[in-house]
Amino acid sequence: MRPFIVLFYIGLILSSTTKISAQEIAFKSSTKNPFYDYSESVLSNVATIPDYNSKLEKLKITGTIYQSDGVTPAKDVILYIEQPNEDGSYEIVKTGSKRHVQHRAWVKTNKNGEYTFFTFVPGKRLSSRKLKHIHPIIKAPNEKEYDLPVYLFDDDPKLSKICRKRMKKQGVDCILTLEKENDILVAKKDIILNQKEKNI
Repeated sequence: MRPFIVLFYIGLILSSTTKISAQEIAFKSSTKNPFYDYSESVLSNVATIPDYNSKLEKLKITGTIYQSDGVTPAKDVILYIEQPNEDGSYEIVKTGSKRHVQHRAWVKTNKNGEYTFFTFVPGKRLSSRKLKHIHPIIKAPNEKEYDLPVYLFDDDPKLSKICRKRMKKQGVDCILTLEKENDILVAKKDIILNQKEKNI
């Protein structure tokens, strides 16, 4: 992988304020963060992404969110994800006068800090050098939402050794390792709330 491409990916991964271009297009007519398109009264610690049942590579992302001490489970934390479809494109749908990414979902951790998403492995365009990815946003009670590093996939051939080494050096843990359980792929992703990231 050429050096400038490597630097581009590192910048994408390490920047907590990185926005996907399709997302910018989808929300350019609105000042409201898409994160807030949920109804908190219906949130639970388990959520299913739209079109999940029709997807071939079904994926379960599950884990525990902890307070900044890395030990205490963080309850009532809202975690949001959005992602491209299996072809690597963001599908945009319109609801009333508002447009948004089709493949998105929210969870709210239980008293043990646990959460689970049922989604699918996103794809990437054949002509693109972009990595497969899922974009997460998190919000603790009484705190402002903030972006987490983009989730990447361990089996993505575009994720080079140089990228991995630099992420490890920076302490960035955003690579999902998938394991097959029956007919579904499973990724474990624990999260520690971080005050420094909240203030970015």
